[in-house]
Amino acid sequence: MKLKTILAAMLLTLPLGRLSAAVDPNFYIFLCFGQSNMEGAARPEAQDLVSPGPRFLLMPAVDDAQRGRKMGEWCEATPPLCRPNNGLTPADWFGRTLVASLPQNIRVGVIHVAIGGIKIEGFMPSEIAEYVKTAPAWMKGMLQAYDNNPYQRLVDLGKKAQKDGVIKGVIMHQGESNTGDPEWANKVQKVYDQLLGDLQLKPEEVPLLAGEVVQADGKGQCIAMNKQIQELPKTIHTAQVISSTGCTNGPDRLHFDAAGYRELGCRYGEKMAQLLGFEPKRPKIESTVKKIEVPADAVTCETVIPGNEFPKVDKQRRAYFRINAPQAKKIIVDVCDKKYDMQPDGQGNFMAVTDPLPVGFHYYFMSIDGVRFVDPASETYFGCNREAGGIEVPEGPEGDYYRPQLGVPAGCVRSIFYYSNEQKKWRHAMVYTPAEYESAKNAKKRYPVLYLQHGMGEGETSWSNQGHMQHIMDNAIYKGEAVPMIVVMESGDIKAPMGRGQGMGDYGASFYPVLLNDLIPYIDQNFRTKTDRDNRAMAGLSWGGHQTFDVVLQNLDKFAWLGTFSGAIFGLNVKTAYNGVFANADEFNKKIHYMYMNWGEHDFIKSGDIVRQLRELGIKVDSSESKGTAHEFLTWRRGLHEFIPHLFKKSK
Repeated sequence: MKLKTILAAMLLTLPLGRLSAAVDPNFYIFLCFGQSNMEGAARPEAQDLVSPGPRFLLMPAVDDAQRGRKMGEWCEATPPLCRPNNGLTPADWFGRTLVASLPQNIRVGVIHVAIGGIKIEGFMPSEIAEYVKTAPAWMKGMLQAYDNNPYQRLVDLGKKAQKDGVIKGVIMHQGESNTGDPEWANKVQKVYDQLLGDLQLKPEEVPLLAGEVVQADGKGQCIAMNKQIQELPKTIHTAQVISSTGCTNGPDRLHFDAAGYRELGCRYGEKMAQLLGFEPKRPKIESTVKKIEVPADAVTCETVIPGNEFPKVDKQRRAYFRINAPQAKKIIVDVCDKKYDMQPDGQGNFMAVTDPLPVGFHYYFMSIDGVRFVDPASETYFGCNREAGGIEVPEGPEGDYYRPQLGVPAGCVRSIFYYSNEQKKWRHAMVYTPAEYESAKNAKKRYPVLYLQHGMGEGETSWSNQGHMQHIMDNAIYKGEAVPMIVVMESGDIKAPMGRGQGMGDYGASFYPVLLNDLIPYIDQNFRTKTDRDNRAMAGLSWGGHQTFDVVLQNLDKFAWLGTFSGAIFGLNVKTAYNGVFANADEFNKKIHYMYMNWGEHDFIKSGDIVRQLRELGIKVDSSESKGTAHEFLTWRRGLHEFIPHLFKKSK
């Protein structure tokens, strides 16, 4: 055996956490940084979790006790590469592609630092201190993971890695948060130049690869940024642009899906292999195509239009979809942030089976040859700013509180139109009245009112259609858990997506004067309501929770009860917000008879930190975390069910 081959073999057998003291010129190291798409926003699939072996290594930038990883110690590079709870990233298949393309004696190592939503300023040493001060609350924990200086973490680990190998390149995926910033390229250059200087690297030997953002067939949320990314080589002569054309994405049109990350990562790797002087070779990506067998225990979903057999759900909570489309070439079903290729059966039908899904209600879409549509077998539900298909993955008996029950009198959900003097147009709302409302013996009885708002991209029918609000109310009232009440649901001017250039504070704010000056007076004039503040409540899910805070906390003369479910409340300074409404806890607690906040265990919007801060001020606020759920209607059904028993009762 040749001496060179023997030495290479010895290097590959060294412990991962303690490499040779000598610098190995055949250990190629790459610095990876950026925001959420580099961080990894898709769940790794089976083929992503198979270790590529000791030739592809990761120097973790944070500790990961679950996987036995320690910051700064090399380990095999399997996802997540960024932080313990992140997903698949382009760096995963970047490294795998290099391993496939480079000679066997060359190892590949990555150092990975990324933060979802971070601007390029967050990697600029001159800007980071100020950036941390003004960063949104949801980002602060991610910044703290890097001691509030992600750039310095990248440099410190880069210096440590240089004792083992040679830094050969920098890969970046960033820009979404700087869309439209004319100085972005210059800022990237400052970061790149600083990296080169701090690590004593030459630009000609360490190129920068920058990936384009999501295209989504021309409808990417930040697609305008791609023009700036494409022009980056005009500012940085060693920069190379990695195209995202054809890379598939998730439903938010902001993040890639797992297949998209694999494709983009391979493209990063192919370009780097070329720059290193090697012929690019793609690693084998296992095909997931297989014949789909529907088990006998699979049952037709309750959300299916009568006369259709699919979708079905089996006892493992896997969903089965089928559609007849004999002329189609490619059909995809998109459910729970994951896309599945539907397989042809040779008879004009296409089928797909999902991974086990969380219990509860979920939107889904299909697309045929790139055209997105609602499954004709599904009832339609307004969500995601449009009509969508829906699938209910059933709970057991614990979900009976939101199902109609034999013997329980049913209330009525009626559709009403009212004229808005504020907007000079007719508007639509849904109004629930309890079963006893229509009874002759209650003809003179008046009722308290709950104004209940949905989330961003949903509509006034969402609480009754997706949330089963009326069944929750009927069952709770029948059991004596909740007092009979009227519930009013309106679109809230958040059915359409947030407009370009529109501030978060403005989104849905046009509804506030309509609610106060048009809707409440209409309800009080046309229904038998109790019209004082002690008999009026407001609650909302997600952005409806944001609206609830805005309305109630600035109109305590009109509301005495407050609830949010996964409330989209960001950057709240509890000491000064809403003209200091929380500053005097005793006064606030007298005015608000009950305040409640809930969120899901896996929710991307959590209110635990706000609850803690409010309690530290002496504010009485009840809260709960929905186990096993995320930002979805099962979380919000549970929240409503826990909220309504406290409303309109004398004792707190």
